[in-house]
Amino acid sequence: MMWWIIQIAFSLLGCFFLLFGIFVLISAYHLDNPVWFILTFFASNLIILISGVLLVGFILRMFASSKEDESM
Repeated sequence: MMWWIIQIAFSLLGCFFLLFGIFVLISAYHLDNPVWFILTFFASNLIILISGVLLVGFILRMFASSKEDESM
């Protein structure tokens, strides 16, 4: 039971950082300085990429565990 709570908490944290990365990406387009735009753009894409991959991994791990529990 505790494993599920931890996985759900990590998934929610991944969703938070995914949304945060999208917010940073949107705010990057409102910058006037091109150097700051480039830095913010690539930083937001890195945040989105890492949080998206972790979120997919947590969800796949939960699906695999639920399939394993059904077969027992």
